[in-house]
Amino acid sequence: MSKTIKTLVLFTSMSLPYSVFGEEVIDSESIVKFCPVPQYPNLAEGETLPSGKSYRIKAQNQNMQSGKIGEFTGGVYLYTKDQTIKADAVTIDRDKSEVIATGNIHYQNQGINIFAEQLAARNGGEETELLGTNYQLTGIAGHGGADQIIVTQSGTLNLNESSFTTCYGETPVWELKASEIQLSSDETFGKAYHAKFNLMGVPVMYLPYYSFPITDDRQTGLLYPKFKSSSLSGIEVEAPFYWNIAPNMDATITPHYMSKRGLRLITEFRYLLEQHVGQVDLEYLNEDKKYLNDDPRYLARWQHTGNFGENYRAYVDVTTISDDNYLVDIGSKQYSDNDPYMYQIGELAYFSDNWSMGIRAQDFQVLGNYEPNYKLLPQIDFNFYQELGFMPGTFELFTEASQFVTNNLNLPEAERVHIEAGFNFPYVTPAWFLNSEFKVLQTNYRQTNIDLLPELESSVSRTLPKIRLHSGVNFDRSTALIGDGYTQTLEPQVQYLYIPYEDQSTIGLYDTTQLQDDYNGLFRDTRYSGLDRIAEANQVSWGVTSRILDQSNQELFHLSLGQIVYLDDIFVDPTSNQPISVSESAIASDLFLRLGENWQFSSDIQYDTALGETNKSQFSVDYRFNKNSIIQLNHRYARNVSLNVLEQASLLTSFPITKDWTFVGRYTRDLQLKRSIEGYAGLQYDSCCWSVRVAYHRHIIAKFDDNTTVDQNAGEFDTGFMIQFDIKAQDITEMFDESIFGYKRPYFLNN
Repeated sequence: MSKTIKTLVLFTSMSLPYSVFGEEVIDSESIVKFCPVPQYPNLAEGETLPSGKSYRIKAQNQNMQSGKIGEFTGGVYLYTKDQTIKADAVTIDRDKSEVIATGNIHYQNQGINIFAEQLAARNGGEETELLGTNYQLTGIAGHGGADQIIVTQSGTLNLNESSFTTCYGETPVWELKASEIQLSSDETFGKAYHAKFNLMGVPVMYLPYYSFPITDDRQTGLLYPKFKSSSLSGIEVEAPFYWNIAPNMDATITPHYMSKRGLRLITEFRYLLEQHVGQVDLEYLNEDKKYLNDDPRYLARWQHTGNFGENYRAYVDVTTISDDNYLVDIGSKQYSDNDPYMYQIGELAYFSDNWSMGIRAQDFQVLGNYEPNYKLLPQIDFNFYQELGFMPGTFELFTEASQFVTNNLNLPEAERVHIEAGFNFPYVTPAWFLNSEFKVLQTNYRQTNIDLLPELESSVSRTLPKIRLHSGVNFDRSTALIGDGYTQTLEPQVQYLYIPYEDQSTIGLYDTTQLQDDYNGLFRDTRYSGLDRIAEANQVSWGVTSRILDQSNQELFHLSLGQIVYLDDIFVDPTSNQPISVSESAIASDLFLRLGENWQFSSDIQYDTALGETNKSQFSVDYRFNKNSIIQLNHRYARNVSLNVLEQASLLTSFPITKDWTFVGRYTRDLQLKRSIEGYAGLQYDSCCWSVRVAYHRHIIAKFDDNTTVDQNAGEFDTGFMIQFDIKAQDITEMFDESIFGYKRPYFLNN
């Protein structure tokens, strides 16, 4: 792209999303449509300048006066090195170094086509003045008019009493008008003076001075505002300001006005150093008018990832929030409305060829009336592995030292040291695999503040061996079940796991929860996260998967079934030391079916054969017309979720109503409580140069108990409208993201 063409990106880039560090790759399909750009022929195609001459002229008629003034008429073309002028008549005065053109003037350079009533080039072409103009930028839809355009030899454009738009028609939907616009090929931005922004010919905004980007570089300036309403916050207006601090730093500062609450300031600061990248976010509301107290409400978050040389890595993600209801009341881009806690993590690690070491500090700010989580202050781990050399296999060593502390004076605290050492013998071929693992697990605890929990002991030592044998076979064959050229696989696998029983009731629970019992979980070596409970096991896991692949090895179908067979009684509750007699686990299944490019069905089920009941299930059916047209039906069920049954169904859809109008909707219902959880409906109008979206939402408020709000009769649901106008078309998936549950993207669509 030439510098002249870059004059020219003009206002179209004002509404584009920023990707400061080049991290975001925008799919070409994300932009729904562009206005067609008029194509003009190259007036200088095939033409060359005579040797030693600065211009060349062609005309049907010519008249020379005293050899100094030339008058040319009838289809006149004047060629110079960088520009071409076409006109009905051209007069060249050599003494004055002046060119005058009249009648159907077409001025063209690499970046712009100008149609004018008059043209005058003076001082040997150092400055060209065009009057009564209309212009069209090259390569983009930007165009407009100007009473006067002055083009300098350096590439600067001065447009007086001018307009700009990317819309076509007698009355453009949006248009920028200014008394003066200055553009320079040596600058990354243009300047507009006394500018008015018009919608449908009506001025809606006045700016005495406005700076806007004219290249692909980032530029300081105002972004487009956003309007919405809700029953919780009233009418809301966001007016973001983008600050290009440096090539490796930027910030977006957004005043957010809420009629029922007040003014919140949202600040996002991003930075990029040689081996570090990070972002600092701060949201601050000095006083919430809906609350009786005057306490400020805020959210602050720092995210950082960095390298120190080739071996050291650092990671930080720290968030603090003023109160439990901040996300529900006001919302944030950092977390969703129903997030139960805020991360606070800091890590530093060293990696070498066959060993690594790290230190971590971790905490969670838990929202609501829940017991506070334990803090890790700190946790240190060391990992080492060494190839045996004399046979396929490795020696592996994992050590971890953790200190758990809590603010709850009634809970115990602990120091834990865990060492896991042993051998792993993997043997993998395309047709089959066998992994053998033999390890010893040693854990020591020193527990304090256990007076209220007499079953705990201050010092505990636990030693357990672990044997794990995991093997599988891959069969495949050609199949004509659905046509020629398809492949069917059969992939049985089996695992034996042995860990002897040891009473662990004298150990507190610091970082342990039960893991999901899905199909992949059948072949794990533990039922719990963390190390406070190492489940006994004398069990055989079996599973079988069958797939159908097309000619390009893309998966069209798979079905997996599996189960764990227990050879001894097991202890299924980490809080109890009483065994139960269970011979087998629930059967876990995983199903995926793709029909053509449009249909997809997926499900996973855990079915308890002993009780004859389904423990968990999830179903999803998708029909996708194209990128912005989809119908998705979901159902999920789970028994014993906080002693309750969870069963929900949701319908999500997006489809075009007309060429320019699209509907987006979502409805989620609790089938157990027989009530709506969320409703969302939105309309988007998307033309080639502008878009507007209007949405209505109604969702249940997951508000924590408080007695400090002004309105004690607040409803159970939050409802409201949102409207947003943009020069650039929005991606429909952004409307899906407005939903509190979001959009579950069918994974086959990314293949």
